[in-house]
Formats: sequence, C-alpha cells, structure tokens
Amino acid sequence: MANWIVTGSNRGIGLEMCRQLHARGDTVFAACRRTSKELDAIGCKVIEGVDVADDAAGRTLLEALGDAKIDVLVNNAGVLVGDQLATLDFEAMKRQYDVNTIGPLRVTAALLPRLGRGAKIGFVSSRAGSIGDGPSGGLYGYRVSKAALNMAGVNLARDLASKGILVALLHPGFVRTEMTGGAGNEDPPAAARGLLARLDELTPDKSGHFFHANGQELPW
Repeated sequence: MANWIVTGSNRGIGLEMCRQLHARGDTVFAACRRTSKELDAIGCKVIEGVDVADDAAGRTLLEALGDAKIDVLVNNAGVLVGDQLATLDFEAMKRQYDVNTIGPLRVTAALLPRLGRGAKIGFVSSRAGSIGDGPSGGLYGYRVSKAALNMAGVNLARDLASKGILVALLHPGFVRTEMTGGAGNEDPPAAARGLLARLDELTPDKSGHFFHANGQELPW
C-alpha cells in the first residue's frame, strides 16, 4: 500500500484517480481548493485550501500530512482558458502559466523532503503542449504553459535522478470533463486508469519521458 497525493482532486480526472487509488487500498491525500460531495464520498484524506497558484500551498500540504511520507505525487491541478490569436488575453495567459507550470513546481519543491528513494512524481501535462506533435493553432496560453511544464519535468528528472526519484510527464487524452466543456473522446475513469498504469510501471530508464495515458511515448 502506497501513499499518494493528487492535486486538483475534487472533480474530473483527479477525482477518478482518487477513487481508483482508494478502491485498490492505497492511502490518498486528495488536495484541492474546495472539496466536492463526490470527493467526500470516496473516503480518502481530503486536504482543502490548496491553491497551487498560492505560495502557501506547500505549507498547507505539509501541515496536513503530519509525518507522512509520500510515495507518489500527482500534479494534476490545471486550468484552461480558450483563446485564439485575435482574442489573446495576456492576464489569462499569466494565470495559466502560474497554475499549470509554476504551480506544480511550487508543490513539488515543498514536498521534496517527504519523497524518498523510489518515489515518483507525475505531471499531468497535455499533448497540446507538444511542439513535435504539430500544434494546430489557438490555445496560446494553455499550449505554452504545458510546453513549459514539460521542460520543468525533464529538468526535475535530471536533478532528482541521484536521489532515486522518478518523474513522468503524462497526457491523459482528450477527456470529457468540466475543463473541456464536456468535449472529448475519453471518459475520466478510463483516462485515470491509464495515468495510474503509467505511474505504476515507471522505471528509471523512462524517467523524464512524455507518455500518453495509453502508453504511447509522445514527442516534445
């Protein structure tokens, strides 16, 4: 049985990851800004008041964890603001960068003392941030924030290799959630199942790589 932290756990993919982890017997610390009825019904350890865009997020998590060590940290919290070249909103772009890129680094840096050798860190990124996959245009703030997150994850994989901590960048697929407005071709339970499988099977030789939930390795 492992100890997991999942951010952005009150809905969508994060909620499903918590549900599946709890069902298989792992201990789940579900971090979110505000809980939901669905999350409370699972029975995991909910940590409210965690806004990854706030520098206090790490302190809030550490206080709630007590002396617990963490085996897997899943940086799942994120935000998407749709835009096009003609409708760029630079304040919204800054918000997405703060939540999607700096936020996971805030949380990870704060929790590093709780991650021992063999621990894993998953960053829920997006294929939308892949340059090699041939972006189709639009979604400037979201794409840029996820491309930057991928670089942060690769950097961390190199810096943490000597400590035996593994890192994975993860694309969940195009999932029907509130974030995507219900669009997509995948439901949250299937996406969550794939993401957990990728983290379960992560080995040192694959640390710092970018994976689709279905196991396909993706281009940067």
